[in-house]
Amino acid sequence: MAVNKEKYREIINELGNNATLVAVSKTKPAEEIQELYELGQRDFGENYVQELIEKQSQLPKDIRWHFIGHLQSNKVKQIVPFVYLIHGVDSLRLLQEINKQAAKLEKVINVLLQVYIAKEETKFGLDEPELDVIISAGQLESLKNVRVCGLMGMASFTDKETTIKKEFNYLKSLYDKYAQLQIPNCRFQFLSMGMSGDYRIALQEGSNMVRIGSLLFGTRN
Repeated sequence: MAVNKEKYREIINELGNNATLVAVSKTKPAEEIQELYELGQRDFGENYVQELIEKQSQLPKDIRWHFIGHLQSNKVKQIVPFVYLIHGVDSLRLLQEINKQAAKLEKVINVLLQVYIAKEETKFGLDEPELDVIISAGQLESLKNVRVCGLMGMASFTDKETTIKKEFNYLKSLYDKYAQLQIPNCRFQFLSMGMSGDYRIALQEGSNMVRIGSLLFGTRN
């Protein structure tokens, strides 16, 4: 299936200046990403390191690549040279590894801390006490090569809007709580929540970055 250009324009108009669209291009060919690029899209999200590396080498260099999958520590060094934002940082250990690899290149890497807000066991993320330890307990001060730019979360896969709303609302409250703290290496600007099925609810609850794939590219291969 070709890119749904009409839907793309509709979503861009809907978001206006209030939120960034990350077009989730995992499993989609470089040609389709190029099509959206030509319409003006610059933020693309990938879930798999190898796929991201291949696409990055084939596509325009001004694309802002977001890594939105579950990142393994041993793969960090492969994406640090070019990644724009790592969304799914779900442990202090991973944060330390990103810092270590970024330091070797004398770079600062932007990351989002992933918070576990869903009712499903399959999702990854930090709970509130773990988040608190990383942000409030001085853990970030020694990590000079990472910048925590906000939070990311995935709501439960359910038709119950009230459940989704509640989960997003909770994540927004955490975002607001930490955004006002003056902490080294922490500059909150992105609240990444909302995907193809629930992005409108996410926007209502305060999201300013949505990750949309199937509405733009059709169902995954």
